[in-house]
Amino acid sequence: MRTDDLIAEATSLPVEDRALIADCILKSLNPPQSDIDQKWAAAAERRLAELRSGQVQSVPGNEVFARIWKRFGV
Repeated sequence: MRTDDLIAEATSLPVEDRALIADCILKSLNPPQSDIDQKWAAAAERRLAELRSGQVQSVPGNEVFARIWKRFGV
């Protein structure tokens, strides 16, 4: 099967099936690494706890992007 044919067939599928295909393809390009995934999960949990405790303050996304645009002249 040609790539164009495969893409045409895949894009004609229901969204749930397309999402499953996309997920499988992405995982084949970047296979899960449980040790790294566990470290990311631990970091996310720690940061959430810091936010909830008031130890750190969140910055709205639009403010973050405004700072980036100002700093890098975007």
